[in-house]
Amino acid sequence: MAPHPESWLRVTEAGLFCEPGGFFIDPHRVVPRAVITHGHSDHARPGHQAVLATPETLAIMRLRMGPERAGLSQQPLPYHEALEIGGVRVTLLPAGHVLGSAQVMMEWQGCRAIVSGDYKRTPDPTCAPFEPWPCDLFVTEATFALPVFTHPKPEHEMARLMRSVAMFPERTHVIGCYSLGKAQRLIALLRRAGWDRPIHLHGALMPMCALYEELGVRLGPLEPATVKDRAALAAGAMVLAPPSAIADRWARRLHDPIPCMASGWMRIRARARQGGVELPLIISDHADWPELLQTARDVQAPEIWITHGREDALGHALGAMGIRARALHLVGLEEEGD
Repeated sequence: MAPHPESWLRVTEAGLFCEPGGFFIDPHRVVPRAVITHGHSDHARPGHQAVLATPETLAIMRLRMGPERAGLSQQPLPYHEALEIGGVRVTLLPAGHVLGSAQVMMEWQGCRAIVSGDYKRTPDPTCAPFEPWPCDLFVTEATFALPVFTHPKPEHEMARLMRSVAMFPERTHVIGCYSLGKAQRLIALLRRAGWDRPIHLHGALMPMCALYEELGVRLGPLEPATVKDRAALAAGAMVLAPPSAIADRWARRLHDPIPCMASGWMRIRARARQGGVELPLIISDHADWPELLQTARDVQAPEIWITHGREDALGHALGAMGIRARALHLVGLEEEGD
């Protein structure tokens, strides 16, 4: 009989540990061996001795941390290629969160466990789509695990943005977005919505966009959003910037800016008001409530562990579906990336 996942996967002070394989998944402390699901800083931390991740995630880690801090030993593992570590068969599956994001599938003595990392089910032109695989245990995030979080289609939100551009052609739209994943996805969505003019970027977003281009994701014409060259930022410009920049002095120097923000948290109007957001765009890189429940059905796992987020609500809903649920209460996992 296959061993129960609790006999070989356990929560430690550093994070989730695969005992027979001798590796941690997204540890928040420095460890000898780490498998990293994606490049956001609450999952990918510097200083590990050996790091296994997709080639794209390793490239992102090197850019964000520096080559020496992304792992003394770095082993790329492309999607769907299996590797045996201490008798554990490890395969990385697309998670649909950001470029290179992966679920970690582990198979040991007839038991299959999958750790989702952060994921979404909505199609994203800048990364491979999430793949549900049947398993004995699924370890899921729960960032937006409340029924109120039912995200609209991103095309709907881009249509709202385009209507605002048409209504206020003389103003600059400044969209707050995280540098990894959200910025590149917004650029791709803008292109699909028909925006063929240059998109101007805050300097903090440019290196990651350049890396996406190097890794084969085409983003079209991008220009620096330097207030020194006001002619390039004429009325009606589209500017992307970190969330912290859309309401500070940098943004106010642009031409009559409209502060926007792209995040699943824009569903909560109080957050938009507190951030000085005039046009909230509900565009999330995490699974919403219906997607979390659909994923639970798709993976067919009799047991689901919840790593972070709204654990109680999701656990109750899974129990009503006949699925055993357990909250892991892992520390160090945050909202970055949405």
